[in-house]
Amino acid sequence: MNPLIELSKCIGFDWDGGNLSKNWEKHKAAYWECEQLFFNHPFTAAPDEKHSEHEARFYALGRTDIGRKLFIVFTIRNKLIRIISARDMNRKEKQKYKEYK
Repeated sequence: MNPLIELSKCIGFDWDGGNLSKNWEKHKAAYWECEQLFFNHPFTAAPDEKHSEHEARFYALGRTDIGRKLFIVFTIRNKLIRIISARDMNRKEKQKYKEYK
């Protein structure tokens, strides 16, 4: 499954109290920063096959409006992007993102 094709069909984001506060409390990643990632370039996404037991999961590498580089795990439900986890990219992910650009 190509995440970029699936994302092109999405109409918004799916947030609830659990995933809104978890990313902020653990990694200081606000929901609006996470959303920015999907609209800024460069942006890349790939299947997260290791964690796709119950539903298709994907990971994304991208940046916020102010240039913060984030790693995000997400799924798509009913044409909505549901962010599962968000954090700053680690060194290896930054290198992969740099090569993608």
